[in-house]
Amino acid sequence: MRGSIVWLSERDSPDAFPPVDRALREPDGLLAAGGDLSPPRLLAAYRRGIFPWYSRGQPILWWCPDPRAVLFPGELRVSRSLAKSMRNRGYVTRLNTAFREVIRTCGSSELRPGGTWLSPEMRAAYLKLHRLGFAHSVETWQGERLVGGLYGVALGAVFFGESMFSLERDASKVALKRLCDELLKRGFRMVDCQMATPHLLSLGAQLIPRPSFIEMLALHVGDTASPERWVDATPVSTDSNSAT
Repeated sequence: MRGSIVWLSERDSPDAFPPVDRALREPDGLLAAGGDLSPPRLLAAYRRGIFPWYSRGQPILWWCPDPRAVLFPGELRVSRSLAKSMRNRGYVTRLNTAFREVIRTCGSSELRPGGTWLSPEMRAAYLKLHRLGFAHSVETWQGERLVGGLYGVALGAVFFGESMFSLERDASKVALKRLCDELLKRGFRMVDCQMATPHLLSLGAQLIPRPSFIEMLALHVGDTASPERWVDATPVSTDSNSAT
């Protein structure tokens, strides 16, 4: 019923989530609590448009907000300042060469002094998904220094973006540009950005009503999504990918 959420047990089936239209309006999208962060439960959640997000000391909280922020890979907005950074700052992008460091830095208390939801348990869960071939990182390097990056989960033709960080100007945006280029080459249809922010909207993300998002998800993910190994043998210099 409206106004309450479902409590999950670790013994419950991984897909024992309630229908997403039962999510609360306030806080927007809160659907369930409890359960665990095992790979089967995480993958079952993503296939249904549900993701975990909670602070240390809270139970695991599961969300499906309405509307949903979505970025179509071919519609990323590359501003003049971003194109300039790509040409002039000596950035190189790589895939899956530093997943552990990317997720650790995304959860750094130095970058997010107000607190981070990336607890050790969350990091361990996504490292498992990475080892299974479902979670991937895109990294921005300046020389031998990792200066930006992002990570997320790939299922079918959908990339579920989780978090990003930047230590130098536009470094996370550069990683996002490489991600979108890679997704277009691989036939991906959309990036789930989860919660809308002014930053994401400025980059071209759109707000999609939850029912429409769930329909798109069913079309592009399906129930048989298998892992795909993203091997990056050749780093890409961003000055060759910059917009004119």
